[in-house]
Amino acid sequence: MRGRLSPKQINALRKPGRYGDGDTLFLVVAPRGSKSWVQRLTIHGRRHDIGLGGYPLVTLAEARETALANRRLARKGGDPLSRKHATNVPTFRDAAAATYKAKQSGWRSDKVAKNWRQRLERHVLPKLGPVPVNRVGREEVRQVLVPLGATETGRKVKTIIRQTIEWAVAKGYVEGNVVDAVRGAPLKQAATTNHHRALHHAEVAATLDVVEASAASLSAKSCLRFVVLTAARSSQARCATWEEIDLEHRLWTISASRMKAATPHRVPLPNAALAVLEAVSPLSGGEGFVFPSPVRPAQPMSDMTLTKVLRDNGLAGRCTVHGFRSSFRDWCADTGKPTEIAKAALAHVVRGVEGAYIQSDALLERRRVVMDAWARYVSRQPAKVV
Repeated sequence: MRGRLSPKQINALRKPGRYGDGDTLFLVVAPRGSKSWVQRLTIHGRRHDIGLGGYPLVTLAEARETALANRRLARKGGDPLSRKHATNVPTFRDAAAATYKAKQSGWRSDKVAKNWRQRLERHVLPKLGPVPVNRVGREEVRQVLVPLGATETGRKVKTIIRQTIEWAVAKGYVEGNVVDAVRGAPLKQAATTNHHRALHHAEVAATLDVVEASAASLSAKSCLRFVVLTAARSSQARCATWEEIDLEHRLWTISASRMKAATPHRVPLPNAALAVLEAVSPLSGGEGFVFPSPVRPAQPMSDMTLTKVLRDNGLAGRCTVHGFRSSFRDWCADTGKPTEIAKAALAHVVRGVEGAYIQSDALLERRRVVMDAWARYVSRQPAKVV
């Protein structure tokens, strides 16, 4: 049988969905980008979906070989499903231990590994530890996440559960990652008081595409993109001046008078942000406000200008301008970025020794790497290989 998929096509797939290879075999792309094999097979008159493992751990050739063996067994009256269920499925505790072992070498320090284990043991294992990993469903995940509320701990714990289930999917114990189905669980308790509606970070790139294609002014569209790329507050971007921009060193220094903490804030500028600055430079001749008001060029644009861009494009019901900072923060948590870098990027007020470190040159260069990665993510650019 000649399949309809090729390794090159599979590697290029980004849009979530189910892609057929022919003869009962499908590749499923999850909302967060993970890929897994599923075989839809009729066994004793009933249709079943059988997970064959995650890609690329299970190659296209291996998935086809397994699918063919299952079809032959079913044709002879056998039950591939019962054979799969007979496999010794690990508990969530064992799956988490294997996940920890697999990821440990990639973590930047022992502290990251220690925090991962502490959160696992304190918040996850008491409820999920003895449960077979293929029996962990949405409700079980919610029971862990909802009590943690809209906290950093909640986001970190959610990442731990997701990583463990992803390991189980790759090994063929689980057919899909249930964590994606309970995306908002850690924020549930705060939903009634959350005035800054935020998109899931995976939706930000498409949102920027919508704005870019809209009839909004160049200044407004560019300012909104700049807000997203730098994780800055709306007022900081709208009132930015060319005097604050250092193109040579790819740095934006916001004066203390404009900062909530009353201290200067340095923002490393990714290439995508530099491209925005280049596009708007003719609007003011490289002097005065970077994003001048479309109506009164000698003044900064009003706060309602960016809100109107979202409203005119049908986005205001789903997100606010400030909410993009939450999208960035959640992306940092979901991708394991250091907490101190997220705090520094968002210019959160931190006192004492930690506050001094957040403002240091040493952290600035680490922040630059993270902001470059964020910019590539929301600009649909491939990840940089280092």
